[in-house]
Amino acid sequence: MINKILIANRGEIACRVIRSAKKLGVATVAVYSDADIHAQHVQLADEAIHLGPAVASQSYLNGDLIIEKAISLGVQGIHPGYGFLSENASFAEKCAKHNIVFIGPSADAIRAMGSKSAAKTIMQEANVPLVPGYHGSNQHPDFLRDKANEIGYPVLLKAAAGGGGKGMRQVFADKEFFDALNAAKREAKNSFDDDLMLVEKYLTEPRHVEIQVFCDNHGNGVYLFERDCSVQRRHQKIIEEAPAPGLSESLRKEMGEAALKAAFAINYTGAGTVEFLLDSDGSFYFMEMNTRLQVEHPVTEFITGEDLVEWQLSVANNEVLPKTQSELNITGHAFEARIYAEDPNNEFLPSTGRLVKILEPEGSASVRVDTGVISGDEVSIYYDPMIAKLIVHSDSRDKALAVLIRCLKQYMVCGVTTNIDYLIQVASSVPFQQAQLTTDFIERHADALKGTENTPHLSELSLLCASAVISVSSEANVISENQNNFRLNHSHASIVKFEINQQALELKQVALKDGSFELALPTGNTWYKAHRDANNLYVTTQSGTGSYAIAENHEHIWIQMEYGTLCITKVLPDYGTDADEAHAGDIIAPMNGTIVDIMVQAGQTVEKDDLLVIVEAMKMEHSLRAPYSGLVKECFVNKGDLVDGSDILVSLEKQE
Repeated sequence: MINKILIANRGEIACRVIRSAKKLGVATVAVYSDADIHAQHVQLADEAIHLGPAVASQSYLNGDLIIEKAISLGVQGIHPGYGFLSENASFAEKCAKHNIVFIGPSADAIRAMGSKSAAKTIMQEANVPLVPGYHGSNQHPDFLRDKANEIGYPVLLKAAAGGGGKGMRQVFADKEFFDALNAAKREAKNSFDDDLMLVEKYLTEPRHVEIQVFCDNHGNGVYLFERDCSVQRRHQKIIEEAPAPGLSESLRKEMGEAALKAAFAINYTGAGTVEFLLDSDGSFYFMEMNTRLQVEHPVTEFITGEDLVEWQLSVANNEVLPKTQSELNITGHAFEARIYAEDPNNEFLPSTGRLVKILEPEGSASVRVDTGVISGDEVSIYYDPMIAKLIVHSDSRDKALAVLIRCLKQYMVCGVTTNIDYLIQVASSVPFQQAQLTTDFIERHADALKGTENTPHLSELSLLCASAVISVSSEANVISENQNNFRLNHSHASIVKFEINQQALELKQVALKDGSFELALPTGNTWYKAHRDANNLYVTTQSGTGSYAIAENHEHIWIQMEYGTLCITKVLPDYGTDADEAHAGDIIAPMNGTIVDIMVQAGQTVEKDDLLVIVEAMKMEHSLRAPYSGLVKECFVNKGDLVDGSDILVSLEKQE
């Protein structure tokens, strides 16, 4: 009986496994690298053990060390999650050798599916449909080109040992073949140290539909229906759903039974996913089998009401499957959207940094967030930049999609660039709403998915809120037209300066005596009054009062709007030589607070925008920077001092 497991993984999936284990009363051990010493999976587990440096090869991929730690802690089972060691046959073999249950399939099953070419051979013998192609050992370029000509163009060249789109090339004509083959082989060799290639018919409008299978050690197997994972970028999934739209019951049954054939052919145990390409004519073809729990397993959990991690632990305990095929049913529709720290406007390159603030949509019976981070955590350069998975469920696809879009708009991640706005665009697009799903969805519908990302950020409400938050911000750039310092209780015109999506904006407004403002917008003047605390901005207009969650760091302010998160880049004031003479070189406390740190000392030379003082007020830090290059004449405060708003902190003499 397994009563203690080690999770050989990190982040979201480690937290996910820990939650199910705790429900079953199974003790958990987390492992962590130097980069993850404060990570959430470390906090959630009953015990945690350090592995080594941040580099995965010296920590999360160090199977021998992980097994050594497991033995020392009396662990009966190791859950590998996904990625890292989850499909490493040697690791599974070593677990068995040390009488530790590998919570997954046997080493032989992992090996059988580890090579795409070997897997194709096994599937062919098991009568599982295959894409027409060549999967043999003859790798002479002329021979492969002849096979491509026999199959008929377009064809797809794929690395036999590949994954994640590496070592893969589409070829549309004979004259392109050798250049594509050489490029694919080079990439495969660099990525997998193996340049064995497969040649397959390239389907021009396929869908990526995968079947969740589960087998126990007693010869039982079931399929828990299908997921459509067609929407991908760089061969990586971003939105998955279950069940697959438009799939007939007969086709669902046919694909499910084919997936079980694949599993039984390799004596599979545990959770696995058989991936198929589904053509527009209803034909489907085996693509590969993932011998682990999939990232997108929560959508299957929502439509079946089953906990797949609990099922894994049950099978690992040598129990029979919790349900038979006839006891499994589909209820409603579910979506999963992967929240990544990446820049969709810069080829989806990863973004790293501190997560200043995270606001998740409220969880419920139909809304779930699987994550491994909280506000204040770091997105590291060492690991996958996925922040979370947002999973939603409702009675129908249309209703579930509406919930997904609403929750994405409520999701606020501050401090790094994310793909949330892009996910909203995809989910809101007409092709997606109409389920026009193909594996080239992103490329095929590129025009429908671009050009809208900046529009809502420049709406009148956005401009008003941006002006409001800048006006009451500690680092406001509110420049008086007569160059006098801004004062709330004096009526005069001023210019509010900020950037939205790197677009510089200047809006003219008048500060009225009652503390309200009149702001000039493109459609005319509007009146507003605003105040804020550490977490919210409150804006009152003629039509009512709105409350908006906010966060800020030294460079940006984020506001949660109805369409998503508005990111404002602060523009530091340029005080110029004509600023108020009495305090021209004085750095003033923006409000009551505490001196967190003072970065300069008397006699020091500073450059424009150098950080001078950090003040904490309303549970937030505010950075005061040099308005120009100069000499620090005197410092009036020390670290830890309490200051009042308008207190002079540093005196700075401007230098030409």
